[in-house]
Amino acid sequence: MLSPQELQARARGLLSFPVTPFTSDNEIDVPRYREHVQFMIDAKPGALFACGGTGEFFSLDLDEYRQLVRAAVEQSAGKVPIVAGVGYGTRLACEFAKAAEDAGADGIMVMPPYLITAEQEGLYRHYHVIASTTRLGVILYQRDNAIFQPATVGRLAEIPNVVGFKDGHGEMERLIRIRTVVGDRLLLLNGMPTAELSAQAFYGAGCRTYSSAVFNFVPRIARAFFTAIEADNDAGCQRLLDGFYRPFADLRDRVRGFAVALIKGGLMVTGRSCGGVRPPLIDPTPQQLEELRAIVERGLSIVPS
Repeated sequence: MLSPQELQARARGLLSFPVTPFTSDNEIDVPRYREHVQFMIDAKPGALFACGGTGEFFSLDLDEYRQLVRAAVEQSAGKVPIVAGVGYGTRLACEFAKAAEDAGADGIMVMPPYLITAEQEGLYRHYHVIASTTRLGVILYQRDNAIFQPATVGRLAEIPNVVGFKDGHGEMERLIRIRTVVGDRLLLLNGMPTAELSAQAFYGAGCRTYSSAVFNFVPRIARAFFTAIEADNDAGCQRLLDGFYRPFADLRDRVRGFAVALIKGGLMVTGRSCGGVRPPLIDPTPQQLEELRAIVERGLSIVPS
């Protein structure tokens, strides 16, 4: 288990979050999960987020969550940091945080509180309580009903084990103001859906770490884009944006929930199926999978083998 400071130092660059495999009976498939986590580890991400949004955290019970986080930790064996997603109301989020710590996770990513849109003081208290119940490094996740004022992030950054701020909101002015307030105290992460689409804008705002969903099924494409943006290779980025990421996002945006379901679809068309998604999400149709297959093939043709 890493200290909060060690987590902040290591969880940088290209990150990802493994999907959660399900059997035909809609039960978690832990052996397949271990295989998939190993596949992702072999592609050398900076860190993996177990049971995050793409891992369908919202459809897992606490026992399933424990099994999956423990499996990710054991499979990693210290090769990459494992950060576990937590969420819901304050008390339940604390239970998930404790389960993640007991399972050996290196940190937690705290997703927005369930349903409620709160005042800034309420958000502060919610995240403060969660951080105070664990020794793990804590990454805050801004999106949906958890949108922070810079001053609130500044207060939370004073908590010793709060080490990161993941932005899935995409308002550059707000992010720059947050960065001005917290300085180097927090690691800033781009957490937008298909983060490569906004990566250049986030880099311009000083946020050089992002989580890639497509890393699940085309790590070669994800790595090629990361290499291009790190080298300030605009032409290389544009080739991949035009040839893969924008067509992928166009297909993703047609159906609600495809930010998750289409990642599992990508695993299906690349021969590494992890099963379908749990309700209320829906799986891609055969026609949509064929569209996705063509997008993947075009993307792979752009990058060197």
